Amino acid sequence: MSTAATPEARDRLLQAWRGEIVAGRMYELIARRLPEREAGILRRMSAAEAGHRGRIEGRMRELGIGIPPESGVRISTWMRLQARIAPVDRLLAAREAAEDEEVDDVYRRSTGDADTDALLREIRRDERSHSMAVGEIRSGAAVDGSTGAAPAPALTPTQERAQASLDKIMRREKGSHRTGGGWIGGAIYGANDGLAAVFGIVAGVSGATNGSSFVLTAGLAGAIASALSMATGAFLAERSTAEVAAVNVARERQEIAEHPEEEREELSLFYQLKGIDEETANSMAEQLSRNPDAMLRALAVEEFGGMGDTGNPVEAALAGGISTGLGALVPVIPFIFMTGTLATILAAIISLLGHFVVGALKSLVTLRSWWWAGLEMTLAGMIVGGAAFLVGLALPT
Repeated sequence: MSTAATPEARDRLLQAWRGEIVAGRMYELIARRLPEREAGILRRMSAAEAGHRGRIEGRMRELGIGIPPESGVRISTWMRLQARIAPVDRLLAAREAAEDEEVDDVYRRSTGDADTDALLREIRRDERSHSMAVGEIRSGAAVDGSTGAAPAPALTPTQERAQASLDKIMRREKGSHRTGGGWIGGAIYGANDGLAAVFGIVAGVSGATNGSSFVLTAGLAGAIASALSMATGAFLAERSTAEVAAVNVARERQEIAEHPEEEREELSLFYQLKGIDEETANSMAEQLSRNPDAMLRALAVEEFGGMGDTGNPVEAALAGGISTGLGALVPVIPFIFMTGTLATILAAIISLLGHFVVGALKSLVTLRSWWWAGLEMTLAGMIVGGAAFLVGLALPT
């Protein structure tokens, strides 16, 4: 057993130690937004990360490497906001990519210390299974397990038969994908749309009229129109989602009433795909089938991710409309107090600053770098505003 750490072993163990802490915390944050079954898998994966950390700390002690305080490993406020706001599928995709990257970068390469390499190889296998488990959750086919890790890719013969039977049944039904999102994400995109649209209007009319009072009229009209358009669009979209979910649940209820045996078989097959033996799965499905409402809830969870609970259309409309209106007012502000070239220049400056802020906020949803997202949005604003201004100069007045 090694008694002194090589620099490479020390750096790699510290890197792995930090990675396990970050991964565990991120799994906990994402789990809060998932249904109970998937959340349970992520929480067990978080516990597994804590177990990895303990083994890494044991090796660090053997090598005389000081263990830093856990409080020194921080998840930034921005990452925490992303975990609360970004689409869950995108968060899981980022975690899956992070697990894959960690396997390649931290655990695969030799450290020059045989015992440390052996430990990292063992943990690497678990990390690979974590990546697979996250992929299973993303595909909507997560399976349970005592360690939180996904099973081997190959299905057992029983599971293969169950999958084949389930596919046959599901082809006769129209499925539905879980939808997600929240008013915060809608508000960010609303502010983005309002700012971009009205900045183009303000720039164009400023070019055509040399920053006259007409800019204020056109800008306010554009802001009101954009806000109302976004509000009605968000309301109708959210209501349509709720209607689709209600139709799916109603169809499933009808199928339970008309084809109870087939639906019972379908539920049993779902359980078998989780690794439950056929006899137990049949027994569970049989017991649930005695209560149609309980069976409906179980099938709705397996097929649609829930009973169709969706967002509030009024909340979506208010968030989208208000945020769009506020974003749209930004380019108009200077023209409330002045006109002419100075007002045009100030409108361009505050609008481009607004573009940067909105772009940075969008990274809460897209998980991109906030500064790059802000710069990209600013560049887009410069292109839109510049083109609109040139068009305005060319227009007859």
